[in-house]
Amino acid sequence: MAGRIKLPTGRAGALLAIIGGAVLLRLIGGVGFANYDTLYALGWGGQLARAQAPAYEIPVAPTPHPLVEALGALLEPLGPRAAAGVTVWLGLLALSACAWVVYALGSEWFGRPAGALAGLLILTRVPVLSYGVRAYVDVPYLLLVLSAVLVETRRPRAGAPVLMLLALAGLLRPEAWVFSALYWLYLLPGWKTTPRPSATTGEGARPGTPPASATAAWQGELLKLALLALSAPLVWLLSDLAVTGDPLWSLTNTRHTAQALGRVRGIANVPEYIPRRIGEILRPSVLAGGALGAALSLLWLRRAALSALAVAAVALVVFAVLAAAGLPINTRYAFLLAAIGCILCGAGALGWTRLRDDPARKRWWMLGGAIVVVALLAATPGQYRAADRELSKLARQQHIEGDLVALVKDGAISLRCGKVGVSNHAPIPLLALYLKTSPRNIVNAQLGRVQGRGVYVDPASREVERDYVLDPHDPVVPVSVPPGFREAGTNRSWLIFRRCA
Repeated sequence: MAGRIKLPTGRAGALLAIIGGAVLLRLIGGVGFANYDTLYALGWGGQLARAQAPAYEIPVAPTPHPLVEALGALLEPLGPRAAAGVTVWLGLLALSACAWVVYALGSEWFGRPAGALAGLLILTRVPVLSYGVRAYVDVPYLLLVLSAVLVETRRPRAGAPVLMLLALAGLLRPEAWVFSALYWLYLLPGWKTTPRPSATTGEGARPGTPPASATAAWQGELLKLALLALSAPLVWLLSDLAVTGDPLWSLTNTRHTAQALGRVRGIANVPEYIPRRIGEILRPSVLAGGALGAALSLLWLRRAALSALAVAAVALVVFAVLAAAGLPINTRYAFLLAAIGCILCGAGALGWTRLRDDPARKRWWMLGGAIVVVALLAATPGQYRAADRELSKLARQQHIEGDLVALVKDGAISLRCGKVGVSNHAPIPLLALYLKTSPRNIVNAQLGRVQGRGVYVDPASREVERDYVLDPHDPVVPVSVPPGFREAGTNRSWLIFRRCA
């Protein structure tokens, strides 16, 4: 008699699902490489590992992210290719894990069918997919924040576990600092009267504890939690101070770069651009499904709806506050709002499975859910084409990067004759990482600096020049090969010129 196959469940099952999802993303998508921001962070981490100060003060350099820099320092002994490869796989795992956490949250709030649909929706949103396969910090940040929400949902007023996750998220993006502060304030009213396990030992207060001792104990716990909430901003500010002498470097430099590149920012643009950014991620069918899910769940699953909407409201307010502080209103900063939108859309389609004792309400919700499912199915071909176009574009960029790395490996690009010149800022962090040098040794010709000697890297075609840019809307200054440089190498994507004397 054939035995039954026992499938792994619980944490082991979740881990296998996440790993399997990451592998499928890599195989089906066919793309995986580190983006400009992450390459800079890995390079800065490499500088730290070589006992050098990270070169933050490079024109158009991104905001430093301490957690990714720490990863870069840790991976430095493995070499640049391994460091980039590990980072890409961590990004894919984070993307897959985001889908699982969205599923888990949706299941807690609106039932497993709604959660499963929500997980599928977040994974197939083109911007989320695009940033995930390029190992942007925004996807692991989203994972950490959603995980904190999941922990709090399963164990209300959990305290330290939630703040630990938010502290890690706060080393990737500053929004988590505000989430940590708000969560600590949320803990205050019930902390004194509710028995809590210790943030450090996990042990609860013993029965019969004298009132004075109990008061001192909960005050001590709150102090520990406050220090945990403050840990990420303190690390970030001290890091900026140590490297640049300015604890607010990340804020001021991000503002300056956003202004120089003409990014949309400022409180005046919030009413128009935040809804637009959310719409760019979710698209009309998911937006409509999310609106219906919010309305129906507020009527008939109020507690779950309020939990989801509270997270969305806090995320929206923090997004608006950062925009008011002069930071750009980028699409990726709306990922948390989009994730909640996917969960609410799952609720709109399948939340009726949570209704038990009211057939009339269930029928109305099933009817609305059927409309949502039809709308999602109708939008699927367009969503597939958009994802295919995006992945094809990214595949071209990956091939161009691969050709650039091949020239470094062959020795055609080196620092033997002097600094390396490039035609725009896009190749700078990749070359700095693979040459194991400071980004200061990679010269952007668009800044008008005259390069007297060294190597100059030029696109081999108009297609490469068009496709390998950070943003097609960035300002462009026409440049040419420096005088006296002679052709010294080539491949399908790049021309190499050199002058050693």
